[in-house]
Amino acid sequence: MEKTSNKLVDLSVAFAVEILNLVKYLKEQRETIICNQIGRAGTSIGANIHEAQYAHGKADFVSKLQISLKEANETSYWLLLLGKTNILSSAEYDRLETLCREIRITLIASINTTKQNLK
Repeated sequence: MEKTSNKLVDLSVAFAVEILNLVKYLKEQRETIICNQIGRAGTSIGANIHEAQYAHGKADFVSKLQISLKEANETSYWLLLLGKTNILSSAEYDRLETLCREIRITLIASINTTKQNLK
């Protein structure tokens, strides 16, 4: 798979792959409630980032990135629950949460930069 020149797109795709692998694991463990939630939220991050690339102006771009940020925050919550219930090891929780946090930080920076350029 080829990397793009967009760090946020690359991060979100890599994270979505991690989430899909986690979903497979959760299904094997017969954990369906969180499995469905984290699968939806974790892959939605990248979907909205990809949509933002074809936004109708800067305001639409910011809106799509804000949706991605909300989905990243929700994903972080599900990861926390998986960690606290020991469904994920602490090392695996830390690894996935670090990736999710990096996406959130990058999203916040992109949103803030774009908003400043709107003025």
